[in-house]
Amino acid sequence: MNLGANIMRRRGFAAVLSSLAAIVLQMAILSVHGQFPEVPSWRNGSNASAMFILGDSSVDCGNNTLFYPLLHARFSLYPCNGSDATLLPQLLAVKMGLLSIPPFYGRKGSLEEILRGLNFGSTQAKIISQGSWSHQSLNNQLRQVSDTLQLLQLQLPQEAALQFIKSSIFCLSFGKEDYLDLFLHNSSRKKFHSAAQDFATILANQVMHALRFLYESNVRKIICLGIMPLGYTPRMVWQWNKTSTGVSHGEGCVLEVNKQVLKFNKMLEQNIAELNKEFPDAQMVFCDVYKGMIEIIRKPKFYGFEDTESACCGLGLNGATVGCVSMDMACEQASTHIWWDLLNPTLAVNSILANAAWSGQPFSSLCRPITVQKLVSSRV
Repeated sequence: MNLGANIMRRRGFAAVLSSLAAIVLQMAILSVHGQFPEVPSWRNGSNASAMFILGDSSVDCGNNTLFYPLLHARFSLYPCNGSDATLLPQLLAVKMGLLSIPPFYGRKGSLEEILRGLNFGSTQAKIISQGSWSHQSLNNQLRQVSDTLQLLQLQLPQEAALQFIKSSIFCLSFGKEDYLDLFLHNSSRKKFHSAAQDFATILANQVMHALRFLYESNVRKIICLGIMPLGYTPRMVWQWNKTSTGVSHGEGCVLEVNKQVLKFNKMLEQNIAELNKEFPDAQMVFCDVYKGMIEIIRKPKFYGFEDTESACCGLGLNGATVGCVSMDMACEQASTHIWWDLLNPTLAVNSILANAAWSGQPFSSLCRPITVQKLVSSRV
């Protein structure tokens, strides 16, 4: 046999091996994940395939923030009393029958990880990007979502990928860090009032653009969490109530801060209502975290809380000067406190909010126009 024929035969054999490898890979994917055109049905009557989370410190404890806590700016090394599992989106995921949602930066790039859902959120992430490379902005997270969905579509049959995306829940929680930056780093009250006038409009419009982007990416089930009443946080009360001598009484709340946050929440809900009319095949839900926390703060005893002002873990007046730098600093019964550290609520608060968001109990209409349970139970 001449040399040329031998080379041709070897090339043909290599081509066959390559084709076989591709077939084996495809069969492996199908064998692991089943017949994909049929989306799995989860517990509690849920039709949610997975949950994908975007947001700020309301969804991330620092696990998804590069070099955290080295580059943190909130004086709290442990902003959650435990882990991301204590935060509202993760508590809702449990009610959906889903596994814990892993952080985006902890992934290895496998299909299995995407099918479990991902948390793109980053502590101190903002809607308005200021070029910080350590805290993923809203736009940065949207790019990560886009890349993830493209990878999903490359590895799954087209119809299966489309159905998976449509039946997954996307949860967004932004704005908290933008307002904290405005409130806490703005020494001039006059300048603050001027800057805050159009701030809510800018932020709400940016979130609306993000929701449109997700819809165009075939996302059909979205939860948007409003901002909590920041004027009640120990840090905000301490900083805004300081006298000219630097002494703070640390009492009450900062009404002006709550007023501005409420303005953003109302605009966000209005924008979501408009999008629901524009896209009748999508379901977008606004969850009023502000309303829920105000209910708890005004009736603390009814909901089992004894302390509405001081942080469970922190230093200084009401734990507001320095955040939770060590878990050894934490109080013995965090469940009796509304605030875990100087800026974040406890697991006990988030658990009540999760129950209300899911079923409308113990207080109704936290999420509008439908509960999260009805959202995840609906078919697309």
